[in-house]
Amino acid sequence: MGGVCARRALVAAVLLFAGVTAADAASMPPPGAASCTGCHASSTNVETNVPRIAGRGASEIVAAVEAFRSGQKPATVMDRIAKGFTEAEIRAIAEWLSAQK
Repeated sequence: MGGVCARRALVAAVLLFAGVTAADAASMPPPGAASCTGCHASSTNVETNVPRIAGRGASEIVAAVEAFRSGQKPATVMDRIAKGFTEAEIRAIAEWLSAQK
């Protein structure tokens, strides 16, 4: 837990030093989010069979990732991707994705 708090404090200090506002920081994707947006397009202008997840509820996204991680939900690659993230990382990514409209 101490490492997570220290990491957050470091990120906050870097953002403050760089002149990034809280609103800017909230709009920036958390580490690992590119793993999602690489396949799950946020734009409705992009045609894809992969479902859009931007704007969905954070709890819905977390539940889906946990189901992929446990093998409860069948997947082609999501099971492997999900295993690469901690619960905190999944929650941060899900919250960021849910804020995207």
